Amino acid sequence: MSGTLNKVMLIGHLGDEVKMHYFEGGGCIGRFPLATNETYMSKQTNERITNTEWHNIVVRNKGAEICEKYLSKGDKVYIEGRLKTRKWQDENGNDRYATEIQCTDFTFLSTKKESENNASVAQATQSPAATPSQAQTNEMAANDEEDDLPF
Repeated sequence: MSGTLNKVMLIGHLGDEVKMHYFEGGGCIGRFPLATNETYMSKQTNERITNTEWHNIVVRNKGAEICEKYLSKGDKVYIEGRLKTRKWQDENGNDRYATEIQCTDFTFLSTKKESENNASVAQATQSPAATPSQAQTNEMAANDEEDDLPF
């Protein structure tokens, strides 16, 4: 294989709100931490161990604005992108590095707003159990509909 590949695919939960930074030319960048979990059984203690890995996600321009509008802390999201390491010097002149995922594609898997809306709609549509007279009325209506059938 003569080419190279720099591709990352993650499914995780937002660790914080999307932080936006706007530029003079009209562009913008959104940044947020993403948590992924690995769970396994410890052979020594026979207990379930969960390790959380944190990833720094960077989204640009329109994608960043969409993420800021629809995502909030705790939401589950699929992120696709590439790894990029930034280098800078801190105030003491030491070289510092940060590895980020430059997001090229994303899919919202769940949002708190959707979950809250679904819960409120489900509560509103649930009615108390039908009384016997309501059940009889519904049954008679169903029988009337059956009589109208041509076969």
